[in-house]
Amino acid sequence: MLLNLKSTQNPWRLQIHCPQYSRFPVHSLHRIPPKPQLPISSSPSDSLSLGLSTRCQPEKFPASIELDSDQDCSYEKTEMVQQKEFSILQILKKSNSFLPHVVLASTLLALIYPPSFTWFTTRYYAPALGFLMFAVGVNSSEKDFLQAFKRPLPIFAGYVGQFVIKPLLGYFFGLISVLVFGLPTPIGAGIMLVSCVSGAQLSNYATFLTDPKMAPLSIVMTSLSTATAVVVTPLLSLLLIGKRLPVDVKGMISSILQIVITPIVSGLLLNRFFPRLCDAIRPFLPPLSVFVTALCVGAPLALNIESVLSPFGLTVLLLIIAFHLSAFIIGYMLSGVVFHEESDVKALQRTLSYETGMQSSLLGLALANRFFQDPLVGVPPAISTVIMSLMGFTLVMVWAKRKHY
Repeated sequence: MLLNLKSTQNPWRLQIHCPQYSRFPVHSLHRIPPKPQLPISSSPSDSLSLGLSTRCQPEKFPASIELDSDQDCSYEKTEMVQQKEFSILQILKKSNSFLPHVVLASTLLALIYPPSFTWFTTRYYAPALGFLMFAVGVNSSEKDFLQAFKRPLPIFAGYVGQFVIKPLLGYFFGLISVLVFGLPTPIGAGIMLVSCVSGAQLSNYATFLTDPKMAPLSIVMTSLSTATAVVVTPLLSLLLIGKRLPVDVKGMISSILQIVITPIVSGLLLNRFFPRLCDAIRPFLPPLSVFVTALCVGAPLALNIESVLSPFGLTVLLLIIAFHLSAFIIGYMLSGVVFHEESDVKALQRTLSYETGMQSSLLGLALANRFFQDPLVGVPPAISTVIMSLMGFTLVMVWAKRKHY
């Protein structure tokens, strides 16, 4: 080690960083063992220069510098990987925002190339809707449902919207289709039949996407309307259409168990006892739910493409749009008047709008195909399945971004 110092008469201290020696004054250098050999030479320079030629120079300092650089590189690589993983998770979680576009694309694909959806027959509807309810259960807790039962007035309002407001609208547009537009009577009966069925499980999923806290309340509303549909739907069909439909009670109960209760309870239990597993699968549920929803929309249209493209298709399409649009608007406006003093009035308005504007058109289609001989009765329910989904998830896209409206 070479040490160049300017000679001075005042003793002062110099700190040398070396593994063998911690800190020591320059005037104590003579006490150091001769092994390191530290010759001191004077220099005319006023600066202090230190040259180290011991073994610690090539091994310790460069190694530490290289170690720091390696650590920095590894840290940067880790940070980049974490950022990529985070971005992927964000994309998966935000895939619900593409739902209206996917629904529209599936509708166009079903019209252009029906075989792309015809494989998804009616036997897959219950498991598909059950999966959507399972996704809601995973993202909820039992406290949310207990809290929902403490609000009987919104539940009753949803029931009124489902089995009072909507049947009146169905009867009105059914009469218009026959008296004003001159459509066949079975078309009017099909519009009325759509208005008599229970709420749609897709309304629960739409509420979950817009206001997650309201999803349990929406599920309670839909479950209540579905459970009582075994009595209410035949009575309404008798009053509006003049034909009493023998609805399968056991089939209704089985449908409720398969589509609503079992999937939601499974999701709640999984979230309760296996939270880490839920955290692992939760990011993948949104894209899978979007895919399943697209199938539930495109398949009924593809399977009933001949009825939809019938000579009355365009007129029926406009009437169904007017029917659902009126239901969405009335549900939103009336709930705003009734619950104007509630702190979450806007969320309640959106929830009740979904409940009033969306119903189980698949059930209406099944009833039309089973209990009516004229195939034209099934045209309005088939079109309603698509229009209801398009309008509902378009509102999801709008309200999810602008909840203050």
